[in-house]
Amino acid sequence: MQAIETVNLTKVYRSRLGTRHWLAVDGLNLAVPAGEVFGFLGPNGAGKTTTIMMLLGNIYPTEGTANLLEHPIGNLEARRRIGFLPEKFQFHEFLSAQELLELHGRLYRMPRSKVLKRIPDVLEMVGLIERRHSKIQEFSKGMQQRIGLAQAILNDPDLIILDEPTSALDPIGRRDVRDLINRMKAAGKTIFLNSHLLSEIEMTCDRVAILKGGRLVRQGSIQDLLSAPSTVEMRILNLNPAILKEMERLACQVSANEESVTASVENETAIAALVEAVVRQGGQLVSLIPKRESLEDMFIRVVKGEEAA
Repeated sequence: MQAIETVNLTKVYRSRLGTRHWLAVDGLNLAVPAGEVFGFLGPNGAGKTTTIMMLLGNIYPTEGTANLLEHPIGNLEARRRIGFLPEKFQFHEFLSAQELLELHGRLYRMPRSKVLKRIPDVLEMVGLIERRHSKIQEFSKGMQQRIGLAQAILNDPDLIILDEPTSALDPIGRRDVRDLINRMKAAGKTIFLNSHLLSEIEMTCDRVAILKGGRLVRQGSIQDLLSAPSTVEMRILNLNPAILKEMERLACQVSANEESVTASVENETAIAALVEAVVRQGGQLVSLIPKRESLEDMFIRVVKGEEAA
């Protein structure tokens, strides 16, 4: 089952006179499996927020279709099973944490008895149980982020859409959110996560999609996208020009400094070929350290166009 599925989802904004247009999302085909943590990535202006607004039914697509929890976007049954934390939020500062969640429970149309039972649980999850009667105006930015998370999971949703949920949190807070996401995943929830903190995405997500200029340029599991080593560091005795010439033929890029050589490779087969070349040309391989590309490195390479999209 796909928790989110889009087919050719497109959004074009036009000026009032129709003389200009801006393609915000261009033919997006997205597949988010149920029960996974999915990272939705891209630079500012890539179309992430526009996509989320279409998925939530807040704006209409120009073309294409989308399903959430096997229902078309805007379906009320699906909306009842979704939790959402926007990047920019502003809560009623004169309410306490308890009162704010009671208000959102009514907006979710949850029975009052269920809301009152659920509130202590979610406040405990986000680390605010001791501040349940404090006013929102007394909260720091990080605490406001936590109460935002509490309202997003108040209705025990099957799909949770989080837009920059750790932007105002310190390292301890970010770890708490990671732990919360892992608990929700273990409970069978699907988490759709937009964040610029790529190290957090790499530690948390099962799959990612990368948007660039409104278009999908990468989609897949973290393991598949980052599985192959991207560089190898080698220490070679008797390093000579013939070895370097062979390595430059086999690798994408080679740099040498005395006995140390760093080579960029496309796959593990290329590493084996490099080792054979070293031995064949009279070198002695002392050490070889393969290094996998990080999600941040891959993201920057793709977004900056250092490879064909």
